[in-house]
Amino acid sequence: MLITFLDGFDLLMLSHTASYMADDIGLDKLQLGKVFSIGLFGMMLGGFFFGYLGDRIGRRPTIILSTFSFGFLTLLFALADSYEALLVLRFFNGFALGAMLPLCWALNIEFVPKRYRSTVVTIIMVGFSLGGAMAGPLSVWLAPQFGWQSVFVLGGVATLASSVLLLFTLPESVRFLVSKQRQPEKVARLLKRLDPGIDLGSDDRYLLADEIDLAQRPFHVGQLFMGKLRWITPLIWLGFGVSSMAMYFLASWSPLVYTYAGFDRSTASWVSSFASFSGAMAGLALMRLVDAKGPYAVMIYPLLSLPFLLVLGIGGLNGDAFIVLSLIGAIFVKGSHYGITSIAGIFYPSAIRANGAGWAASVGKMGSILGPLLGAYVLNSGLPVVRSFTVLALCPAVLALCAYCVARIDAGGCPGTGQPAATRESGDL
Repeated sequence: MLITFLDGFDLLMLSHTASYMADDIGLDKLQLGKVFSIGLFGMMLGGFFFGYLGDRIGRRPTIILSTFSFGFLTLLFALADSYEALLVLRFFNGFALGAMLPLCWALNIEFVPKRYRSTVVTIIMVGFSLGGAMAGPLSVWLAPQFGWQSVFVLGGVATLASSVLLLFTLPESVRFLVSKQRQPEKVARLLKRLDPGIDLGSDDRYLLADEIDLAQRPFHVGQLFMGKLRWITPLIWLGFGVSSMAMYFLASWSPLVYTYAGFDRSTASWVSSFASFSGAMAGLALMRLVDAKGPYAVMIYPLLSLPFLLVLGIGGLNGDAFIVLSLIGAIFVKGSHYGITSIAGIFYPSAIRANGAGWAASVGKMGSILGPLLGAYVLNSGLPVVRSFTVLALCPAVLALCAYCVARIDAGGCPGTGQPAATRESGDL
C-alpha cells in the first residue's frame, strides 16, 4: 500500500500541476494531452518489460528496481523547463511506473488463499487511490507557494526513501520461488514466518499442486492463451482497455474540466481528489462480493455509472448539480476499474502471473493513452466539455459485457486458480 500510494501520487501529480506548468512553460491543451499520453505509452512498454523481468528474476528485485527508477525520474521533473523535456521525462517515468501495479498484484495474490485474491488486490490499490487523492491537496498547497517543481521534489524524495525501505523489508513470493524451483531454504524461512509451527526439513523440496507446470519453459505470449485463457485473456484486455480509457480521462482532465466549467483550481482539485478516494472505497466495498461471486460482480459499477454519464453528457447541467452527478459518475467509473483490476491476474499460473498481469495492464494502457487524447480533442473542438461524458458512457457498457463473458467462460474454473499455496514432499521429489 505504501508503494502504490507513492505510485498514485507520482502518476497523478502531473494532472494537478498541469495548469501551473502550462502557465510557466507555455503549454497549450494539445501539448498537455500529449504529455499525459506519452507517459501512459511509456507505462504500456514498461509493463511488458518489467512483467517479463518479474517472472524471470522475481517480484521483489523488480519492484525495488522500478520504485527506485520512478522516484529518481520524478525528482528530475523539477529541472524540466521545456515541452520537449517534459515529454522525455514523462515517457521514461511512465516506463518505470508501468511495472509497479501488476507486480504488486502478482506478489500479493501469491500470499493469500483464492477466496481473498480479489480483495487483496483492491486493498493494495486503495494505496494507489489515496496517493492520487493526496496529489490534489498537496499540489494546491505547495505549487502556489514554492512552485510546481516542489510537488515533484516531494514525490521523488519520498519514493526514493521507500525503495530503501523495500530493500530491507519486502519478501519474495513463495509461489514464485516454488514454481521456479529456486532457493528451498528461503521458501522454508518464508513458510515459517507464515506458520511458525510448521515442521520443515533441510532436504525438503516443494511443488505447487494446483497449477500447470511452466517453470522450465521460457515464457512466450501463447502461454496467456492456454485452455480457457484463449477467451479470457482477450476479454480481460478489452475490458481493461475501455476501463483505463475512462479512468485516465477522468484522472488527467477532471481538474481542468471543472476549471473550464467555471470552478476555481482549488475546488477542481479537491473534487477530483474526493472522487479518487471515494472510488477506492467503492471498489473495496465490492471486492468481497467479487471473491464470492466471481466476475459477475464486476458488472455492477459499470452498469450503475451509465445513467449518470449520459445525463452529464446531454443534460446541460451546471453548478452544484453538475458537481454532484459528476462525482457519482466518477466514483462508479473508478470503482469499475477496481473490479477489472482485481481479476486481471488471478487466472494465470504463478510462473507466468507477472506476465499475465503485466500484459493485461499494458494492453489496457492503449485505452489509457486514448483517454487523455480524447479529452484534449474534445476540449479543443469547441463542443461543450460535458459532451465527453457521453462518449465515456461507452466504456463501462463494454466493460460490463466483458465481465459477463469472462464469468460465463470461467464458470468451470481455469488453470492457476486453485486453492492450495504449496505442497511439501519429503526428500528430493
